[in-house]
Amino acid sequence: MIKKTLAVAIGAALIASATGSVANENHVSAGPNREAFYGDLHLHTNYSFDAYVLFGAKADPNDAYKFARGEAVDYLGEKVKRHEPLDFLAVTDHSENIGVFNTLEDPNSQLSQSDFGKALQDDKERTKTFLKLVGSLRKGGGGIPGVDSKALSESAWQREINAANAHYQPGKFTTFVAYEWTAMPDGQNLHRNVIFKGDKAPNPFTAIDSDRPEDLWNFLEKSRKEGYEALAIPHNSNASNGLLFDWLDSNGRPIDQAYAELRASNEPLAEISQNKGASETHPALSPNDEFAKFEFYDHLLVNPDKKSKPEGSYVRDALGRGLALAKRANGVNPFKYGVVGATDFHNGLTTSAENAFVGTFGGIDPSKNIPNVEDFRNRLKNLLPAGPNPNTADTSYLENGSGNLTGIWAEQNTRESLYDGLRRKETFATSGTRLKFRFFSGWEIENNILKDKQWIQKAYANGVPMGGDLPQKPASAKAPKFVVWGQKDPNGANLDRLQVVKVWLHEGKQVEKIFDIALSDQRKVNSKTGLAPAVGNTVNLATATYENSIGATELGSVWSDPEFNPAQPAAYYLRVLEIPTPRWSTILAVKQGKPLSDLVPATIQERGWSSPIWYTPAKI
Repeated sequence: MIKKTLAVAIGAALIASATGSVANENHVSAGPNREAFYGDLHLHTNYSFDAYVLFGAKADPNDAYKFARGEAVDYLGEKVKRHEPLDFLAVTDHSENIGVFNTLEDPNSQLSQSDFGKALQDDKERTKTFLKLVGSLRKGGGGIPGVDSKALSESAWQREINAANAHYQPGKFTTFVAYEWTAMPDGQNLHRNVIFKGDKAPNPFTAIDSDRPEDLWNFLEKSRKEGYEALAIPHNSNASNGLLFDWLDSNGRPIDQAYAELRASNEPLAEISQNKGASETHPALSPNDEFAKFEFYDHLLVNPDKKSKPEGSYVRDALGRGLALAKRANGVNPFKYGVVGATDFHNGLTTSAENAFVGTFGGIDPSKNIPNVEDFRNRLKNLLPAGPNPNTADTSYLENGSGNLTGIWAEQNTRESLYDGLRRKETFATSGTRLKFRFFSGWEIENNILKDKQWIQKAYANGVPMGGDLPQKPASAKAPKFVVWGQKDPNGANLDRLQVVKVWLHEGKQVEKIFDIALSDQRKVNSKTGLAPAVGNTVNLATATYENSIGATELGSVWSDPEFNPAQPAAYYLRVLEIPTPRWSTILAVKQGKPLSDLVPATIQERGWSSPIWYTPAKI
């Protein structure tokens, strides 16, 4: 039997099927202005092969849903509870061999009796055997000799569907049937989470079937014709080595209109930040962005010693590339992405607070004692190959960030309403806090609109929200106006600033610029440097605490682009920054009486990103 890990003591019984009919959505009232709902669209349980084998995950999909909606569950021998409930959750276990590896709990199962399974249960052979499996996935393989993985996976997938349906509570807590397609050619990350709208889904498409994204999108097209509406969300583009937002398709050919249409129709969103780093931008791509190096994770997932090429690996760069590709593809933009945030935790428990994170494995509730950091570090050394650098495992452990969140503006908390919000890209991401912010643009928005009690209705009526496209410019308009508004997490830190990030094409080349739109504490942008003074820092590193004596609880403004050129296609998105607070690694070090690490920042400026608003000239 597999040896116990720190994450859990392995030995749970195989997951029992959850049954129950899907609740009725019709009785749920709808909000006239749409409300922000917060959740996680990327979480693994013990049905994922890596979560079970490497991390000894105990939580099953039922536990995951219970924990996310605020119920107490058993973890590490204790009852733990999330700091505040989520509004929605998608359990996205790896489609490859889904629910196969936890059959090791049964000594008479096919896997337990196979040579492969016996190697997994050998302490000396486990990691090598697991990496062999990962290596085969990277080459389009992944089958297990002597095991009918297909039958086991189909049975597990039905239990996943049953669990999602059983825990769905329209108006209170929404679950999505979902999985992760785990393609990783030569270790370069191309993973996608597949989110279904309804209560049924076909058997998952896996990287064993194909590691080409085009084949996944064609599968989704076929499934849609069969009545299964779904979308794909790529993640960790920061670890794709430039492949995720490449100029070329999987055959090495320049992206054409057919490819652009297929991608755009099946992949409207991208994960901009999660546990394994932020994928907004890279300092090498955005040297003038003082906040570019955030939760920095710039190497491949399975090889920390190999850097991931920045170009083609970050969402902001993709926005610019998409504008350029649209000119080649008859106006179709293959990278017209809205954004989401997630955890990608592998312990089945989704948390997003800095003081609820313990690195790599995932988080636990802050009301419980956090396990000793040295124990985690030592176990990582045993589980992960160190590579040429003996400190690789330690560095990788510390650089992981806390869980992130997806925000969806929707009329009600139901599958239909939330999924429609995902499809229209009226979404935002946060690095973990419940920031709330709105972003509208239009040609005839009033400068004093925020003073109107009905400003939200007027903004919807006279403009487009995040994720939308500006209509063609009226002859009388000089430049689009943007309404930016942000509010702090009620239980979190004050706001530092609101920024608009603009990406556009100038003479065929992509350009970017950041505009500080609203600053707290009466600060002003320096006219010479173009930068705003820092908000300050109230963090006490000795106690891992901070004070909300600086910053603002709410910020808002109406802004007009001073550099607008109607001939240049552009994308604009809102970035919201909080004042500095202690990072999880600082909180944990203080709690354990350990010195602070010099490998990672001691503080963090939590933040949020909106989906963009696009402007396209009549002739591109």
